[in-house]
Amino acid sequence: MRASEAAPSQWVQLMQAMVGRELVERLGLPGRTAARRLGVAPSSISQYLTGKRTAGPLDWLTADPEAQREARAVAVALAEQPPDAPPAVRTVLAAASALSERFSGALPGEHPLSSEPPLRRELAGYLRRRIAAEQSSVADCMHLAQKARDELTRALFRHIASDSLRHAEIVASLATYLDRGIDATHASGITPDDVQRLIARETEAEQGSARYLDRSLGGVMGLLADSIEADERKHEQLLRGLLSTGFSPGEGRHSASSRSSPRSGRVRGAARRKPRGEVGR
Repeated sequence: MRASEAAPSQWVQLMQAMVGRELVERLGLPGRTAARRLGVAPSSISQYLTGKRTAGPLDWLTADPEAQREARAVAVALAEQPPDAPPAVRTVLAAASALSERFSGALPGEHPLSSEPPLRRELAGYLRRRIAAEQSSVADCMHLAQKARDELTRALFRHIASDSLRHAEIVASLATYLDRGIDATHASGITPDDVQRLIARETEAEQGSARYLDRSLGGVMGLLADSIEADERKHEQLLRGLLSTGFSPGEGRHSASSRSSPRSGRVRGAARRKPRGEVGR
């Protein structure tokens, strides 16, 4: 097998996968607990266990005794942490770095990053730095959540930490595709009608939320209410974008353009609302 230079994001994912397997299969932790200790989404643990992610390189590394010992040591350290401890991001990053140095960055069957165009290499470098930044943000937010003395402030920092976890997971996935030379994909297994039905259900569920949450709450309570509205606007943007650009050419355009947005008025109204400090004036 031909070995070539692997991106740092791949080594991080491989170490997460090896440690995740150790935590669940050898140490008996539930998948969600293992995901929380690693700072990844529960779905990632499922993919690591079923071999749907990094299957080839992961099998190659798992067969290496020294790599397995490294992953097992990290898993034991994570398993011994208190339940409310923040994700051990730095521990995993250090182990991934040591693994990469031991193998001189070589994984079998990968295309060398140096053969990619300069802009793609720059983007890949940015994505790797972004993963590290998001994971550090998770640790910082969880630390502040522990320091907070009220549940709502804790909820605010946990919300940010949860977003950062998702961001790191998404960026890692983007980096994986980019490392394979893929810089554009389309949705598969779903149809534009599926997306339209989801938009309709969300719209129905959210009727009146802006009316009741917009100006009724203040302080941290108001910030959390704002975050809900911001998330809903983001969901609409994602779903509308999926209809317009996420499907193969021609597949989603008719469905996206033939129907108006039922929530467009609410979103525009939300954008014009008063700042929190002006409530009640």
